[in-house]
Amino acid sequence: MGFMQALKARWADSGSLVCVGLDPEPAKFPKDFAGDPEAVYNFCAAIADATAEYACAFKPQIAHFAALRAEGALERLIAHLHSKHPGIPVILDAKRGDIGSTAQQYAREAFERYAADAVTANPYLGRDSVQPFLDHADRGVVILCRTSNPGAGDLQDLIVDGRPLYRHVAEKVAREWNGNGNCALVVGATWPEQLRDVRAIIGDMPILVPGVGAQGGDAEAVVRNAATADGTGLLVSSSRAILYASSGADYAQAAAKAAKDLRDTIARARG
Repeated sequence: MGFMQALKARWADSGSLVCVGLDPEPAKFPKDFAGDPEAVYNFCAAIADATAEYACAFKPQIAHFAALRAEGALERLIAHLHSKHPGIPVILDAKRGDIGSTAQQYAREAFERYAADAVTANPYLGRDSVQPFLDHADRGVVILCRTSNPGAGDLQDLIVDGRPLYRHVAEKVAREWNGNGNCALVVGATWPEQLRDVRAIIGDMPILVPGVGAQGGDAEAVVRNAATADGTGLLVSSSRAILYASSGADYAQAAAKAAKDLRDTIARARG
């Protein structure tokens, strides 16, 4: 089953639009992990197991592992997710963007080394920089469009031919790059009006929405502005608010509650 088919099935089976981000920061781990040489893997696996019931996808962030020299833990974690939670797709948050053979190697890294179901990618080097990802028709390519950070507008809002650049990105991906039907876009929860604009451009293409929780995005506004007609079409991503809901021995139960609460908030907005 390809990424898009798995995602749609998970939306239906779980009733959830919550994407659980896995961004390990050992300084925030509960004290029980102090001295554990496998703390990164053990913490992330425990969070994933606790929140799986409420997740439509998992999204490990590669830099949080690589900076800790924990790429092996990331490989093991994704293998664990596939084995224990086979219906839940895994998005590798890498935001890759390069050309030629380097882009090809990044695609191999994401889909062969890490066995991710999808990967985030940066479109600003043009189509050839994401083509090696697009060529994997059974895998998802989640392309940056209007990101959640405060400085996003420095470039993404620049007016080009009378329209902001992010709209051109949305149109280009939806109309030209999505030949295999495996594209999605990233639009931040902090920009509800832009979410509405992008949804109008791309139809039913999925949107990964970071920025809910610690960054201040409003989950209900996300649903109102960007859900598809059937109430899906979104992966509402939350990382820190779920991962570090508690620093005590109840960290896993607290993470599960935070994921459930977000799922329920979204469900109420969906009606």
